[in-house]
Amino acid sequence: MELEDIRSLIGAARLLGLTELEVRKNGVTLRLVRDPASVVPSTDSAAPAVPFAAPPVRGDLVAPLSGVLHLSPQPGAPPFVTVGQAVAAGDVLCLIEAMKVFIRVSTERGGVVEAVLVPTGAEIEAGQVLMRIV
Repeated sequence: MELEDIRSLIGAARLLGLTELEVRKNGVTLRLVRDPASVVPSTDSAAPAVPFAAPPVRGDLVAPLSGVLHLSPQPGAPPFVTVGQAVAAGDVLCLIEAMKVFIRVSTERGGVVEAVLVPTGAEIEAGQVLMRIV
């Protein structure tokens, strides 16, 4: 198991409010445990929305964790956003699948989608630029 895999698991566990997570991959078992007192319970039963922190000069949507990018809510469905589309704060722009969990990624500010830089189904890394919003 690579360090980036472990970081992604930690991020996903945090986002989902998990106190324990055990994963087996290639003969390696990793068990993550954290103090239940440090977990903030979610009131939403759906996957949490993960806002991104846009750099002050550029409106890049940056992946908050590693995984597989999904630009639509399900196979065959239209994408969440398209180039030229206006978006408002809180709009879901894509999903990232990590360890069979789908994390919604939303924007903290409005703008117009200038470019979608990664195709659906691509494996992405935490910090990778996914979209440009102006």
